[in-house]
Amino acid sequence: MKYLMWLLKAAIFFTLFAFALNNQHDATVYFFFGTYWRAPLVLVVLAAFAGGLVVGALGMLPGWWKHRAAAAAQAPSVLHQHPPAATGSPASSAPAPAPSISATDLPAVRQHGL
Repeated sequence: MKYLMWLLKAAIFFTLFAFALNNQHDATVYFFFGTYWRAPLVLVVLAAFAGGLVVGALGMLPGWWKHRAAAAAQAPSVLHQHPPAATGSPASSAPAPAPSISATDLPAVRQHGL
């Protein structure tokens, strides 16, 4: 399986490399007020891809911040819960054992991956 993944990565790399070599002619991108940018087509495509990544990441930031704040607000309340005081004799002055936290006590965390 490991070799298959390396083979797939190599195939993608060589395909993109061949694309870059075949598209070296100049392309012109026109902006507002008569300004333009002239560069090889592969750089124009790479710049558009990078710009899309930046815009997408910036668009996801508010959601990341909201979930991070919600997790930070919920975590201390779960981690610092104390069991109710025992109604035993006052003669036993031994410290109470630390509460154990099981996986069901913690807030649910979603795993995101590609």
